[in-house]
Amino acid sequence: MRMMMKARMDTQLSNQATKGGTMPKSLKSAIERLKPEAAYFTPEGGRTMFLVFDMKDSSQLPSITDPLFQEMGAEVTFEPVMNLDDLQKGLATLQ
Repeated sequence: MRMMMKARMDTQLSNQATKGGTMPKSLKSAIERLKPEAAYFTPEGGRTMFLVFDMKDSSQLPSITDPLFQEMGAEVTFEPVMNLDDLQKGLATLQ
């Protein structure tokens, strides 16, 4: 299922990770594991990352979230999302 993950990093922990040089490695690791179709970064409420990726099974949650919790003190949320093709396919079933 296509999911959008929002990870808002704790400012103090992410400052330490940035200064210590681990921030780029952590982000690269997450992106390599999840292979997102889109990745966005913004200062919304602090350092925040949005990734849109295919979650094959909910059992992936610990391996996705734990590094973000442990390394960045992140608050992580997930939302199922659709692209335009998905929406059109879903709307077609209503007719």
